[in-house]
Amino acid sequence: MALDQLTDDPQEKDMGFLDHLEELRWHLVRAAASVFIFSILAFLFKDVVFELILGPTNSEFWTYQQLCKLAELINSPALCLGDMDMIIQNRTITGQFVWHIKSSLVVGLVLGFPYTFWEIWRFVKPGLRNNEKSASRGVVVVVTFLFLTGVLFGYYIVTPLSFNFLYNYELSVKIDNIFDLSSIIGMVATLALACGLMFQLPVLTYILSKAEIISPKLMKRYRRHSIVVILIISAIITPPDVISQVLIALPLTFLYEVSIIISRRVEKKIAKQRA
Repeated sequence: MALDQLTDDPQEKDMGFLDHLEELRWHLVRAAASVFIFSILAFLFKDVVFELILGPTNSEFWTYQQLCKLAELINSPALCLGDMDMIIQNRTITGQFVWHIKSSLVVGLVLGFPYTFWEIWRFVKPGLRNNEKSASRGVVVVVTFLFLTGVLFGYYIVTPLSFNFLYNYELSVKIDNIFDLSSIIGMVATLALACGLMFQLPVLTYILSKAEIISPKLMKRYRRHSIVVILIISAIITPPDVISQVLIALPLTFLYEVSIIISRRVEKKIAKQRA
């Protein structure tokens, strides 16, 4: 279908392929610039950034403190995970500088995500029909909220519990745990960003349902299969421990059920428009 059949904006009808390509380029440039600016700020404020990144390695971290308070409240000492004295080492001469840059880029991606998505949405939106624009109102807020919620969930829930499990896991008392800087930062970044992206499941479901690629009936039929896929994804992006996998799988399963409800509403709305 031609672009001028998809839009109600007269200005868009006059734009050719190269014009759209040029417009997309400038949207991407502005998005990249926002990530770059936030990355520079993160690079300059390294003390704050690395206090956050290395936070889950400290027994004073917020999550551990709250679990200890909960353990005291319900009289269940096992919930208080105990002290962590994690020794972190850097084994390459460029290691700290390289991971300073990589960490700054990750923080830049997270902080620049709302503006980046807004720029992409500004490019996509003119190509929608008026009713589609109305139906997608507030999408930037929803996508940003889900992404940041996922990042916070990965940082405050999945990461500290994973660290605690792996820190206390031992094959033999003769083996000392001395952790490499790259594995610590890599794990924090991977879990946080992965959770942020996976929390976009309801938005993806809305788009696919709108395009009539999936339906609530299809999602219900393959519910068991989806649970297996969620467990596999959780196993891939998390450390090799059951707790981390379950912690990611549970909210994803919940989001899958929410997505079925979203798909059902989209289907009803499409049927009503055709009636």
